Amino acid sequence: MSHRILPALVLVAVTAALTACGGGEKEQPSAADPTSAPPPASAPATAATPPVPSDAPSSAPSTAEPTVTGSTERRPPSPPPVELPPRKAGEPSAREVVAAFRAAGLKAGKSKDRSVDCGPDGLGLGCSEIVVTDGVAVYVFPDEVSATDMADVWAGASFRSGTVVLNYLEAKTPRADRPAYEKALTALD
Repeated sequence: MSHRILPALVLVAVTAALTACGGGEKEQPSAADPTSAPPPASAPATAATPPVPSDAPSSAPSTAEPTVTGSTERRPPSPPPVELPPRKAGEPSAREVVAAFRAAGLKAGKSKDRSVDCGPDGLGLGCSEIVVTDGVAVYVFPDEVSATDMADVWAGASFRSGTVVLNYLEAKTPRADRPAYEKALTALD
């Protein structure tokens, strides 16, 4: 595109936009109106500036931008809290299981509550709680069916007792240590 044509295209685009925003037919300018005469052929075309509203200060350059009308929706500053399904009454919490491991002298340091990974409204893994330690990951489910389903998915790398599933993959629990964790978990029942 030639640099001589660019100002003319800008003028045409601005004129079309102003005409579209005008909302209707305008009076034809009279021949006596000097502002309506086209620029002389020797003068370069310049970009037109949009009209300045009558209430705007006359010394300020026009930087008119489209305005948004109507209401705008405000979003909350953070996501809503995650609603997890409650664990079954009488079943141990993930923190209670971790405390039992520590009481039995098992490796269960650096515990971290990752219950948010259960998913919003329990739609992720469908669990109620997750606590991961450096020895094992403890998952608590709202019912035994959900716990059994997840233990089956992690077959060979998990242990289930009631609604609690121990996941050995995440913490990379050595095979030799797994029976001690399982014994401590079943002692809670």
